[in-house]
Amino acid sequence: MKTSFRLLALLILVAMVLAACPAPAQPTEAPAAPAAAEATTAPADDAAAPADATEAPAAAEGTTPLNIWSFTNEINTMAVAYEGKHPEVDATYSMIPMTNGEYQTKLKAALGTSDAPDVIALEASFVKQYVESDILADLAELLPYAQEDETYPFVLDVGTYDGVTKAFAYQATPGALFYRRSLAKEYFGTDDPTEIQALLSDMDKFTAAAAVVKEKSGGDTYMVASSGDFQNPFFANREQPWVVDNTLTVDPMVDKYVETAKLFRDEGYEAQAQQWQEGWFAGMNDSLVDANGTPKKVFSYFLPTWGLPYVLAPNAKSADGSSDTSGDWGVITGPLPYQWGGTWLGVLKDAPHMDVAKDFVRFATLDQENLTNWATGVYTNEYLKAIDPQVPDDQMQAPGDFVSSKVVVDKIIPSFDNSDLSAFLAGQNSYAGFAEAAPSVNAKLMQGSDDAIQRAMNDPLNQYLNGEITLDEMWSTWKENLTLDFPDLMTN
Repeated sequence: MKTSFRLLALLILVAMVLAACPAPAQPTEAPAAPAAAEATTAPADDAAAPADATEAPAAAEGTTPLNIWSFTNEINTMAVAYEGKHPEVDATYSMIPMTNGEYQTKLKAALGTSDAPDVIALEASFVKQYVESDILADLAELLPYAQEDETYPFVLDVGTYDGVTKAFAYQATPGALFYRRSLAKEYFGTDDPTEIQALLSDMDKFTAAAAVVKEKSGGDTYMVASSGDFQNPFFANREQPWVVDNTLTVDPMVDKYVETAKLFRDEGYEAQAQQWQEGWFAGMNDSLVDANGTPKKVFSYFLPTWGLPYVLAPNAKSADGSSDTSGDWGVITGPLPYQWGGTWLGVLKDAPHMDVAKDFVRFATLDQENLTNWATGVYTNEYLKAIDPQVPDDQMQAPGDFVSSKVVVDKIIPSFDNSDLSAFLAGQNSYAGFAEAAPSVNAKLMQGSDDAIQRAMNDPLNQYLNGEITLDEMWSTWKENLTLDFPDLMTN
């Protein structure tokens, strides 16, 4: 940045075609929260790789260099804003997408070398791998700022291991349930969020409501688009982690997840649309049809904070413009509290510019002015270009991202009363809804092995839901798959 700024790669997002028959359901892992770009897209993992995203230019003479690596372009906005506050710092931002694990591959290869960055971004699916390792610096000196901010406890829990805090997040990503207001009125006689929450306040009630939706719609409306939508809520409410004393632990909530997914499949309560695929998006804008071309609707979606501006709102209008569900959505906390996605920042323990690296993490994740600017749309492209004219024309941060500080959240909730996102929710303040959900989220059970363990379950579970294998075969296949990644893990 400044004269030495070079944005090393832009995230190429693949547009999704929004009309198709529902595909067979397949529970999938949570993607990274998308960057502030076109939202009618697949997860960030699908981005194309840059030719060389690790070559950093030299810092301008008389400045302190700061090398930041991430897997999307959004934190670059904060890097520019930080330079605006600290002209003595020359930040170099490297964007390395997660195509085929490229981000982690390049990062691991750079560790211990002169190419290693100072600050690294860590996505929810792998943040614990780094926090549990000895790669990151201890950031305990920043905890007083977190206390002042009233940073949501689950955000701190994710960045902490064995009592040592090594990563902080600028986002909090509590999950919620988005529902169609017109369908709620038709099937339940009300679209009021308080009343709908009472109807769907636990999974037993949610299942009972699914039966009502099927009966009253004649099977033309599904309660959910994909059984994979249940994964995060159920896994977030376990009492035991996946691994205890090097032994695989199957919490009762995992059994309940499998049981619920099977029930919804067999009873026709879910559209069998795979997450992040055509049918899943089509259900958001009423362009979903079955194999016979019969129109189908979807009543609700489990999505986190970023799911509103980056997934649901951009996909509410069908590709051909024939249908648009904007303004027909409401949001509630739903039957189970959960968290999905998010980005944490850490500092490598051998970072050559340790002091400025730690201060950048403080600024990005714990500075109340910065978090307010980030959430409320202050960081426009014009704002950033005033600091660095070389900023790309599409670099900016739209309003709406839910931040990690309860103090900031409480202050800015009223600013969303008349926002575009609130209009999308028929006047409901989206920020207020997320603020209500955030305190209930628990992330204490997160472990570095979670993502691999959960990925290994996807294929056998899908086979079981399709009736291709038995329940016992599903469990045994899953455990066999785990031995490939965890040969020392006891699974019996």
